[in-house]
Amino acid sequence: MNSKQFNTYVGCKEIQIRDESKDIFFNVLVQYPTNESSAPTAFGPYTMDVCVNAEFLEGGFPLVMISHGSGGSHLLYRTISTHLAKNGFIVAMVEHYGNNRNNNELENTEENLILRPKHISLTIDKLLSDSFFSKHIIDEKVAVIGHSMGGYTALALAGGIPRTREGKKIETNPDPRIKAIVLLAPGTGWFMNGLDNVTIPILMLTAEHDPITPAWNAETVLKSIPDESLVTLRKIANAGHFSFLSPFPESMKNTKFQPSTDPEGFDREKFHVQLSKEILAYLNENLYLN
Repeated sequence: MNSKQFNTYVGCKEIQIRDESKDIFFNVLVQYPTNESSAPTAFGPYTMDVCVNAEFLEGGFPLVMISHGSGGSHLLYRTISTHLAKNGFIVAMVEHYGNNRNNNELENTEENLILRPKHISLTIDKLLSDSFFSKHIIDEKVAVIGHSMGGYTALALAGGIPRTREGKKIETNPDPRIKAIVLLAPGTGWFMNGLDNVTIPILMLTAEHDPITPAWNAETVLKSIPDESLVTLRKIANAGHFSFLSPFPESMKNTKFQPSTDPEGFDREKFHVQLSKEILAYLNENLYLN
C-alpha cells in the first residue's frame, strides 16, 4: 500500500481540450486532492462532494484517466474518481467526442476507434503542460480506467493493436507514460491476437450477468497478452454490465433506463464502496510503489 496517508477534500476543475488536427473540442472534468472544504455540487443530474477550482494540496500525485463506455458520460464513474482524488490521485474524466450521450455520431466508426485513445493522450499532454496541473503530476505515473468501450481505449493505449472485423489495422499510438490499466467489463473484440505488446499490469473486473461484453472479452485478454501473470481477474458475482456505473439518483432509476438497473438482488451502492477501495489499492500498489 501507499505509505502516504491522504483522505483529503476533493478539488474539481472543468477544462476543454482542442484536437487541432480535427478542429474539434472535448470536455474533461479533473478531480484532485485539496485542503479546501468541499460541498455537494451539481453536475447536471449528478452531485459530487467537491470544491470547484480549489487550490491543490501540496505535493506530486499520480494521474488516472477514465474512459467511459460507448454513448455514455464521463460523469458516470464519479464514485470511483472522487474516492481516488480523496486518496492522493489526480483523476481526469474525458467526455469522448462523438461517442457520448449528447453526441453519439461516431459510434461504430473507425474514426471513433482512432480518436478515443488519441484524446486520452492529448489530455495527458494538456495536463502536463498546464501551469495549474503540471507541477503536481508525477508524469511517469499514469493509469487508465476503462469501462466497456473504455476498455478498448485503455488496451489501445497500453500497446494493443486493434483491427476491424474485416482485419484492417486501426492506426493508434500506444502511450508509454501509462503504467497500469483497470478494465471494467471491457470490450476487447478488436484485439484478437493483438495484445503482444501489452506489458503493463492489468486489473480486469467482469460481471457475472453481462450480455453486452460477455466472458469471451476477458478471455481474449488472457489468451492474447504475452504474460498472463500481469492480469488480475475477478468476476463480480450477480453483477450486470452497468453495475460498474456509479449509482444513479433516485429520480433517474427506471426499469426502462437500462444503465440504472442491476440483476435482482445486486446492491450497486454497497458494491461501489468496495469497488472504489479495490481500484485504489491496486493503483497504490502499481503506481505509487513502482
